[in-house]
Amino acid sequence: MNIFITATNTNIGKTFTTLKLIKALSKKGYKVGVFKPIETGVINKPVDGEKLFNEAIKYNKNLQNLSLDDIVPIQFSLPAAPIVAGEIDFSKIDKAYKKIKNECDILLIEGAGGIKVPITRDFYMYDFIKYFNAKSFLVVQSKLGCINDLELNLEFFTPNIWAINLFDKEFYKITYPYLKEKYKEVLIIQKDLDTIIQKLLKG
Repeated sequence: MNIFITATNTNIGKTFTTLKLIKALSKKGYKVGVFKPIETGVINKPVDGEKLFNEAIKYNKNLQNLSLDDIVPIQFSLPAAPIVAGEIDFSKIDKAYKKIKNECDILLIEGAGGIKVPITRDFYMYDFIKYFNAKSFLVVQSKLGCINDLELNLEFFTPNIWAINLFDKEFYKITYPYLKEKYKEVLIIQKDLDTIIQKLLKG
C-alpha cells in the first residue's frame, strides 16, 4: 500500500503527520518505508527527508540498504515550487521508488507544499497520487482560515481521508463548530490517530 501525504498548503504539518504514521503503523507490525520524491530549500541535506528516514529506519531495518538520496531523489536549494526550482528527472524518482518499494509493506510518500503545486507544466503534486497508485491523506491546518483552505482543496479533489493538525488552541471555538456540523466527523491527528490508521488501512 502507498499513502500520499499532502496538505492544504506548505508548513501545515506533512512531516509531523508522516512521523506519527511511521511510528503507529510500525507498532502494528508493518514494515514502513518513506519517500519524499522532491524537497526544495535544501541546504547541505534535505531536512524533512532526513527526519523521515531516521524515524523509519528505527523500525524497518531493511531501509539500511538505502541512502538519504534514495529517500529524497530530487533536491533543490531554491525554496520554491519544483517547476521553478529546477529540472525534474522522473527516471530518478522511478528508480528510487522501486528500490524503496521492495523494502516495505506500506510506503508513506510525502508531497512538497500543497496539492496544486506545479512540478512541470503538465504535472502537479496531486498527479503523484495516481502516479504511485496511492491513497491520499490531506493534512489541514487548524488556525483561522482553515475552512477556506479545506473546502477549496475538497472542491478540487477527494482525499481518502483528511484530518486536522491541531496547533491553534482557538480551533474548537472558531472553526470546529462549523466543521462538525457540516462533516459530522472531524478527525484530529493528535488524538484520533488510531481511527485515521483504521480508515487508511480499510479496503
